[in-house]
Amino acid sequence: MQDPREILLAEPRGFCAGVDRAIEIVERALTKFGAPIYVRHEIVHNTYVVNDLKAKGAIFIEDLAEVPPGATLVFSAHGVSRAVQDEARARGFSIFDATCPLVTKVHVEVAKLAREGYEFIMIGHKGHPEVEGTMGQLDSGIHLVEDVADVALVQPSQTDKLAVVTQTTLSVDDAAEITAAVRARFPSIREPKQQDICYATQNRQDAVKLLSPQVDVVIVVGSPTSSNSNRLRELAARLGRPAYMVDSEQELRHEWFDGAARVGLTAGASAPEVLVQAVIARIKELGAVAVRKMDGIEETVKFPLPKGLKLDTPPVAQD
Repeated sequence: MQDPREILLAEPRGFCAGVDRAIEIVERALTKFGAPIYVRHEIVHNTYVVNDLKAKGAIFIEDLAEVPPGATLVFSAHGVSRAVQDEARARGFSIFDATCPLVTKVHVEVAKLAREGYEFIMIGHKGHPEVEGTMGQLDSGIHLVEDVADVALVQPSQTDKLAVVTQTTLSVDDAAEITAAVRARFPSIREPKQQDICYATQNRQDAVKLLSPQVDVVIVVGSPTSSNSNRLRELAARLGRPAYMVDSEQELRHEWFDGAARVGLTAGASAPEVLVQAVIARIKELGAVAVRKMDGIEETVKFPLPKGLKLDTPPVAQD
């Protein structure tokens, strides 16, 4: 059987601005306030990143009761419900919110339209922390749909004021299909001015659409809990390519590459480049001799850090 000869790298891949910001918030908090720093839920859905921050002194918790009084607490990039925010404030923690600004945008929109009397249909995955955070902005009046079939089952209390919102890390194509079903059932539904699916999710999916027809197998670097990484693997498979997701190079299996002359490689928005490079090194051990980067969008988005995390700059040495 032929071994892989070339690796084709998707562009863009890996960290997005929201993930960069979230990790930097935890690292800066550790530098400024010292360990431990408590983080509600995994800061981003990547095993390597979480373990790296644990080693530096971050403690990941799900229940605020696990956080001692007066501690520093960081909310994860996925966002939290109003109830969690209220409880954290009531307990007197020093709070830094690492919620991705694109998720916050959805929260703000939900709160604003709810004040105007709107109910909501949310397209997303049940149990995902981002969905729980967004739905938890309201006490009632927000209905989750996971697929087209769910749309027929939604029973809002009124249809005059109805809006749709979306989890930011969904498959663009799936979300479009479900949105079309929502629109067909509720023709006057209000849609976001800009789609809720984030630029990084869209760009990484677009890159996989370009990558897949050019390769024999697709490898996605990402953790099992990462929604956007799972969507990349599903997309490559839907485009007719064998596609596998790995948390690290150790999970690669030789038989995946039997007869595959060219390997496509990408990474979810929460997967660091160090893992991509380790996967490249392992595929080279299996026979690949060339690595080529696709042309793609260069992302320049950057999000500011919360106030209170600026590190004091050292004094300039005097001559």
